[in-house]
Amino acid sequence: MTDQANSAGSGPGSTIRVLLADDEEMVRHGVRMILRHTEGIEVVSEAANGAEAIRLATEERPDVVLLDVRMPVLDGLAAIEPLAALEHRPQVVMLTTFGDEENVIRALRAGATGFLLKDEGPEELIRAVRAAAVGDAVLSPGVTGTVVRRMLRGGGPGPLDSRVQGLTDREREVLVMLGEGLSNLEIGARLGIGVGTVKTHVGSILGKTGCGSRVQAALLAHQAGLMG
Repeated sequence: MTDQANSAGSGPGSTIRVLLADDEEMVRHGVRMILRHTEGIEVVSEAANGAEAIRLATEERPDVVLLDVRMPVLDGLAAIEPLAALEHRPQVVMLTTFGDEENVIRALRAGATGFLLKDEGPEELIRAVRAAAVGDAVLSPGVTGTVVRRMLRGGGPGPLDSRVQGLTDREREVLVMLGEGLSNLEIGARLGIGVGTVKTHVGSILGKTGCGSRVQAALLAHQAGLMG
């Protein structure tokens, strides 16, 4: 399974299908109103807990799932792996008021594409949905530094080097750029290749290294000593 945009949201002029999961009706209403008036984005379904989100994602096949961390029945953190295991895998962005280290780390290690705090503005929410739909990592500026410091703590170059040995030279180049936090578009521009080719390289990198997301691959680039 690769960290690429699903076909419904990847073509020019296509609509990004979003599933919103949050147990607070007012939050769902606010997010829905923002996205409803945004060209190219459609909220196809809403869930009040993680279990319902998994069921609806199976039925609706969304491109992006905006998933609250703390919900009844099954919380968002527990729902990430089942969502990532779906045949039509959606990109998962955690949308929450809880920006503490532990939630961020658990979400990203479980395969979430990103983490967005609820106090971000409408423009940041829209940007996050669009970025996630094309497979780019999404991290709220308020938690990015925390994530990198915590996940790299005690993880200098060493045993993880073996995970990159099977990569081609070009794939290693792309992995380094993921480590720099570049988007697919930026990587393509730097290498002089198309975004589709970049997506193919990213998917191959994730498959060969066993990383579940671009964020995990970016961290691997640092841990494997590729960043110079």
